[in-house]
Amino acid sequence: MTWFRPKMLHSFALASQGILLRLLLGAVCLAIVACEQSSPPLSPSSPPSTSEQRASSGQDQRSTRVDQPRIVAFGDSLTTGLGVAPEESYPARLQRRLDALGYHYRVVNAGVSGETTAGGLRRVDWVLNSRPRIVILELGGNDGLRGVDPSETRSNLERIIQRLRAEGVTVVLAGMKLPPNYGAEYTTRFAGMYPELARTYDLPFMPFFLEGVATHPGLNQADGIHPTGEGYRVIVDHLVTVLEPLLDQHPTGGS
Repeated sequence: MTWFRPKMLHSFALASQGILLRLLLGAVCLAIVACEQSSPPLSPSSPPSTSEQRASSGQDQRSTRVDQPRIVAFGDSLTTGLGVAPEESYPARLQRRLDALGYHYRVVNAGVSGETTAGGLRRVDWVLNSRPRIVILELGGNDGLRGVDPSETRSNLERIIQRLRAEGVTVVLAGMKLPPNYGAEYTTRFAGMYPELARTYDLPFMPFFLEGVATHPGLNQADGIHPTGEGYRVIVDHLVTVLEPLLDQHPTGGS
């Protein structure tokens, strides 16, 4: 092994000190740069900027909306608002209508395009996770268009209703009808299950969700099934008359 001479040790010590000094200086420089790049928090006396005020206002509004009791629109593409802008869907229009009438509720759009009553039954727990006060149940149309036996559709709707009511949720049932080309027997059985369920469970009932819309081409999109934005306005006009007595029964605030 080679031993360092005293002069070599002295040179090595000086070199080590130089390296250490450069490292320390580098760390100080990095700390200074970091301090310059970060903005200090506003003190209580510092007025926020205009953009900060707008952001704060928006957050307050969202916070207020989140704290409001919820109405969940639970349905298929007629609830989703297929083919129209989101703000033209019936849940969005209902939200604006309730706001204008002075009701403090948050409307949640839980529609899924193509949804059947079987799919809705699988989603009940997901709907309940939003802790709704009221659920507007609009399902069954896709069952009918697919030729599902009305007894099966009725059973699924009944189980959905039972599950929601077991959690203290008020269920508003929206009825549906089919075009006559599906046959008199089938369409009669299909349409009849909605008022039967409404009577059995004493539900607030909208006899036909598309009342005043289905027979008016100008209120429907080219497919003849889904309403236009104006068609959804008509639907909300009818729906509000069913909802208002329920809203008066619920205090504002909370979910």
